[in-house]
Amino acid sequence: MDIRLEHIKVRDLFDGYQDNGDNGVVAYGGKLDVRPAYQREFVYKPEQQKAVIDTMSKGYPLNVMYWADQGNGRYELIDGQQRTLSICSFLNNDYSCSGLFGIKQSLGFNSLPTDLQAKLSDYELTVYICDGTESEKLEWFKTINIAGEELSSQELRNAVYVGPWLSDAKRFFSKTGCAAYGLGHNYLKGTPIRQDYLEEVISWYGDSVTPKQSIEECMMQHQHDAKASDLWEYFQRVIEWVEKLFPYYRKEMKGLPWGVYYNRYHRYTYDPVLLEQEVVRLMADDDVGKKSGIYNYVLEAKIGNDKPCLLSIRAFTDTQKRTIYTQQAGKCACCGKYFSYEEMEGDHILPWSKGGKTELQNLQMLCRDCNRRKSDK
Repeated sequence: MDIRLEHIKVRDLFDGYQDNGDNGVVAYGGKLDVRPAYQREFVYKPEQQKAVIDTMSKGYPLNVMYWADQGNGRYELIDGQQRTLSICSFLNNDYSCSGLFGIKQSLGFNSLPTDLQAKLSDYELTVYICDGTESEKLEWFKTINIAGEELSSQELRNAVYVGPWLSDAKRFFSKTGCAAYGLGHNYLKGTPIRQDYLEEVISWYGDSVTPKQSIEECMMQHQHDAKASDLWEYFQRVIEWVEKLFPYYRKEMKGLPWGVYYNRYHRYTYDPVLLEQEVVRLMADDDVGKKSGIYNYVLEAKIGNDKPCLLSIRAFTDTQKRTIYTQQAGKCACCGKYFSYEEMEGDHILPWSKGGKTELQNLQMLCRDCNRRKSDK
């Protein structure tokens, strides 16, 4: 991988600057993609913007910026977006600053004396430009990201797998108030602008419980596709399926891997009324420690797989187990042999799945071997 250091004047950075809103921001003669379409929105506060310009006016160095060489003389800005936008929008006369060069009043760039405009325009930025494979870039971006404001894993991937597919996917999943937010914010955690929605849906994208591809492999495969409509249509199918099976929304549904459930279960036929009855019953069961696991449990149970482990069923307390151990005189309730307390385990006489409760009268102490054999049946 090739990493080169360049010193780029502000006037050259500002050349060709265009802020096209949702369609992105370019600079450096139109060759630098400052903010790709539908990427994270501008987050600097006014005082942070002014601090950037004040730093330049005093001749102090700004932090290093990082660009990726996309070939054909074009670049993608990886780290330094907020500083770059602050600089270009000031030179574009979009806001004013007070105190620059000792001038008390608040002035925009065009209102500064010509010599002071030139001083800002001649200010040199320190830029490292990376040219390498996608995997090399991803590793490099992870490394440089340690010291600065931390980017999310998906923001790092976005810096590597640049292309029309990603730009189109961001249109659906990566903007405040985007289509994915309107459709599925009740089911997704995080925020669109930090790429949480995009990361989650790509991780679901596949035909099985464990997707055949990693997120990186999926993005690499589709990198040069013209559109991401298949990803958006897949997400729509997932949400439609969820709302059909579970029309009554509960807070426990937020953040579950619904796409993974869809991949595994959507080929089966379920009765939403019966599912709701089972969900209500389990929500009211004090023995169920993990309420969010109820949805996966009922989907599995309806196809013949009983998996109480999904629910974190409340365990017997040490006091309860010692009480029954004493009553049994240290003998296993199954094989009748004597064992120390540490060699025995608490067991539901009537299994929880058949209505047994985690209470003293439903507890027996078994040796480990007997308990394992019972569990395997």
